[in-house]
Amino acid sequence: MEHGEPLDRVARIQAEWRRERPDIDTTPQGVIGRLHRLADRLGEELRLVYDRHGLGEGEFDVLCALRRAGEPYERAPGELAEHTMVTTGAMTKRIDRLERAGLVTRRRSADDQRGRIVALTRPGRELVDRAFTDHMRNERRLLDLLTPAEAESLEALLTAWLSRMDGPRTPGDA
Repeated sequence: MEHGEPLDRVARIQAEWRRERPDIDTTPQGVIGRLHRLADRLGEELRLVYDRHGLGEGEFDVLCALRRAGEPYERAPGELAEHTMVTTGAMTKRIDRLERAGLVTRRRSADDQRGRIVALTRPGRELVDRAFTDHMRNERRLLDLLTPAEAESLEALLTAWLSRMDGPRTPGDA
């Protein structure tokens, strides 16, 4: 932070901790605290688009996963759960809501009569196409708060950090 710049919320919290607990290094809070605040703010901004289309974030994710599947825009519920990183129980609730809204259908799998297949309906595809277009426009607006070089650097840093976080875990890892 430049000399003389006002402290942001995270810097104020760090300063208070340094005063109260000078024995603890609070520098990680500068990155983690700001990432946490940024994630919250980004979530708020992204939800505006979902709300405008009458969708929750989870429903938007399911519709996008189906749309990305390509013709005939269908996947098994377990596959949808993998593509959206939620539990199968949460996925069932999302699919139920989408089915009631007429945006998806469920049918038995031709390969496995016990299995189910979830498919986009025409209204579901039309909605997700509109919502995704708005979503990408919104993400562009948010990313344009950075310079292209900053955005490129940030993406590289986040990719490396996430890769290391998702890497192999040993039993002693916290």
